[in-house]
Amino acid sequence: MFILLLAAAGFSIAGLLTDNRTMLNVGLVIWAVAMLGTAIGWLRRRRKFGSIEEAQAAADAGDPRAMRALAMLAKINGDPDRAERLLLAAIDAGDVESMWEMGRLVEERDGIEACEPWFRMAAENGHFVAKRGFRRGGAFNLDGTNPL
Repeated sequence: MFILLLAAAGFSIAGLLTDNRTMLNVGLVIWAVAMLGTAIGWLRRRRKFGSIEEAQAAADAGDPRAMRALAMLAKINGDPDRAERLLLAAIDAGDVESMWEMGRLVEERDGIEACEPWFRMAAENGHFVAKRGFRRGGAFNLDGTNPL
């Protein structure tokens, strides 16, 4: 996709500089194809599970997103122990969103002090919302002495 976007930019700029409508049109077509390809790729990577059985099969195969999905289902169904086990497995697989969800689960169960390590782990691994809790004045950095 990057090469298509680069080509589209090249044709568009060249068409503008030379006042060549054909180059501009080619650039627009390439932009459209690149954006469509990007959207299709994003949708494929997003891949939702069609059923609980599909999610379970993916989780059994080691997919951390499937583990997280099943954990959220367990949490909704009132089984926090199963949710915790699944989230821990997803965290072991490196899933940053599961670190965040584990923090939320621990916060609901044990309070704000107990969840800080999980939110810190998520923040240190790039979770945008978790990082906000460690800014000055954030929930985990009220006085400014507990930054990341």
